[in-house]
Amino acid sequence: MDEGTDVSLTIAQVVLRLRGSHLHSQLERQAKECLHQPEIKLEFLKEDVRAFLKTSGWEKKLENAVYREMHVQPPPSLPTAPPEHLKEPLAYMRGAQASWETRIHKSLNSMCTELGVSLARKRPAVEQKELANKWNEMGTDETDLSRFRPVYAPKDFLEVLIGLRNSNHHGSEEVSAQSHWGLIQVPLNVRDVPQMREVYPELSLTNGQLGIDDNAHLHPDLFESKHVDMGKKVVSEQDSAAAQQYSRQGCPTGLRANLWALILNSTNQSQDVMHYEQLKAGVIQYDLLVDNLIYKDVKLTASNDDYYFVFEDFLYQVLLCFSRDTAVLEHFGYNSASPPKAFIQGNVEVEECAVVYPPNGVIPFHGFSMYVAPLCFLYNEPSKLYSVFREMYIRYFFRLHSISSSPSGIVSLCLQFERLLQAHLPQLFYHLRQIGAQPLRIAFKWMVRAFSGYLSTDQLLLLWDRVLGYDSLEIVAVLAAAVFAFRAENLMEVTSLASAEAVLADLSTLKVMPLIQIFLFATAI
Repeated sequence: MDEGTDVSLTIAQVVLRLRGSHLHSQLERQAKECLHQPEIKLEFLKEDVRAFLKTSGWEKKLENAVYREMHVQPPPSLPTAPPEHLKEPLAYMRGAQASWETRIHKSLNSMCTELGVSLARKRPAVEQKELANKWNEMGTDETDLSRFRPVYAPKDFLEVLIGLRNSNHHGSEEVSAQSHWGLIQVPLNVRDVPQMREVYPELSLTNGQLGIDDNAHLHPDLFESKHVDMGKKVVSEQDSAAAQQYSRQGCPTGLRANLWALILNSTNQSQDVMHYEQLKAGVIQYDLLVDNLIYKDVKLTASNDDYYFVFEDFLYQVLLCFSRDTAVLEHFGYNSASPPKAFIQGNVEVEECAVVYPPNGVIPFHGFSMYVAPLCFLYNEPSKLYSVFREMYIRYFFRLHSISSSPSGIVSLCLQFERLLQAHLPQLFYHLRQIGAQPLRIAFKWMVRAFSGYLSTDQLLLLWDRVLGYDSLEIVAVLAAAVFAFRAENLMEVTSLASAEAVLADLSTLKVMPLIQIFLFATAI
């Protein structure tokens, strides 16, 4: 496609999506109402209405909505492109994802059969009333969950990624021997450090950063004071693009909640609160098998975490509502995955009787609740917390547990991590490989949860600032490599996988930004 066609297709796509939105109806209503104002002249109608929408703030809301669509939706392709290519262009990735989904579905179905429970049931009136009454204290419920097990854990997923192969690709002489040291053996393009320095200039050692205790060029207190003032201005102007650029140098604690919501265009208006209440009503009315998986996961992870156990009730509320939200299904248009389906009343293979299950199309796995937990520090209003989490999921988190060729996908992150480590610490990589402690087996659990539950919360939020700022999860792989570099001396002494894991067992004292900056900008090329 030439550039003009590309732009036209993008505009058409965005207009089509916004035309059915609540914002579109609000803009129409505002435009009609302003016609009654005396300053609106018939001969300059178009210009006057546009000027009114600009001065009243509606134009900025439209700009933010367009900016959101540009970041969430995939770039337009030729109308002749097959739909599956929009989801994932590489056939072997699509096949691997489909096989993985089949395995997950079998696991869920076998659990149903073993336990003799249904996928969904309507709660009796007494049970509905009981749940409604204890909605804000579900953590006190001592339900026996011993029979339920996670559908899969990250280590199961890693084994699938290790087995990925492109049948059309054969190793060439140009491929270095080092690239075969790693566990990921797929030919994807990932950035090296020189390329990253071009993409992440704001992280250079000469720039001020929140999360850095000292800086030779700028006193931290002076930088922070100016940075906070700039942040307040960005929030007041309500500009998503400016907020995203700003967060590349870190968000001040007091402004982070507003800045993240602005970047994600999460407005929490009355219709958003109403939507959350409708989802809550659905939870109270119907009991799903995945509810038990959610309860179990929270109990196994967040409830045992020193930072997050206090948010147990919030996590249940958000995740149970999330499982019922059919709006989440839209992300399957650009996700390599497909939503799982169940059949009503035993009508197996009758397409008319097939329904997406769970309603949001996402089956939770071990550690899933940790995508929500850090957000509880930022938002104490359930509907706001919910809308920000949902947007974070459909932009970023889904890529961490689906097989794709996306630069932010978990396959690329794993390859990125291994390539960085091989290029800059080849002796360490070779040593760990020789003793059966492949680095990816240790780092995978960090990356699949975007480090949630491993870093201290303040450091994790600084990392996620940059995920949002650069609209990419690539920085997660950089940090994983930087952690190994930081502990390299100790790791060179270990003789087994267990001892390597022990060296890297506690990341809670690490300072994220110095590690990333030093790895990217102080490493000799």
